[in-house]
Amino acid sequence: MKRAEIEQLLQSYKQRVEEQLPAYISNLQAPSIMKEAMLYSLQAGGKRIRPLLVLATLHAFEKDVEIGLPVACALEMLHTYSLIHDDLPSMDNDDLRRGKPTNHKVFGEAIAILAGDALLTHSFRVIAEPPSISDEVKVRLIAELAKAAGPEGMVAGQVADMQGEGKQLTLEELEYIHRNKTGKLLQYSVLAGAILANANEQQLKKLAEFALHLGLAFQIRDDILDIEGDERKIGKKVGSDVENKKVTYPSLLTMAGAKEKLRHHIEQAKTLLQQTKLNAHLLEYICELVETRDH
Repeated sequence: MKRAEIEQLLQSYKQRVEEQLPAYISNLQAPSIMKEAMLYSLQAGGKRIRPLLVLATLHAFEKDVEIGLPVACALEMLHTYSLIHDDLPSMDNDDLRRGKPTNHKVFGEAIAILAGDALLTHSFRVIAEPPSISDEVKVRLIAELAKAAGPEGMVAGQVADMQGEGKQLTLEELEYIHRNKTGKLLQYSVLAGAILANANEQQLKKLAEFALHLGLAFQIRDDILDIEGDERKIGKKVGSDVENKKVTYPSLLTMAGAKEKLRHHIEQAKTLLQQTKLNAHLLEYICELVETRDH
């Protein structure tokens, strides 16, 4: 596929997700202030990298991407909950997210916490309801998502990240944080698409390894942008890692070392993709986006 075709296809996938997301919230029989707070953060923009990975993986297997739309939207809800909670004064204490006031700055801490809780729990319902997905596959998708997002995944990474503030971590300890806090949900995004596509165990193994490298690359780029990024493009203050006394890849490896590590993980991810023998043009392009993104 030509680059312009890939970009156009990914943009169409992103548009489908952004069209569908509000419907999952607007139709709820729930307090209006809660729905308003949920939609405020869901519609704040963003790269939609996790939903795109679900749909791009389905495309790699030459399956109808529409079957993955509920899972893609559920993932974005769960990811958004984590951002709302991350921004709270008791966590990262951020005032801006994607160039807009953070949820708790607009709705207050209590509603922000509850909006995050609502997005988290509702995400599992969104996966459980579609008649187009078999019950067996739904159970597997829900179980894997709970594992990726919970105490053995994203939440574990968040705890380790907070406990690591002000401490001198090793590279191994830093990678543990990011494999869990960022990597597990990105890995799930790819595996969810593969599960929906009825991938075999060998394909699942290769794609899991691919997604692991992609997740680490994503976080390394995040660390680099926190130093070199443009606040207008990132939509929040740069330098927060230094301010919060967090160990990052540049602080451990130097900026040049962090960029070399980024290239290594992207190269490994692309190599693993090639080994799957899938039609992985979209996934390869997402690798390039992760490596070069400016926000």
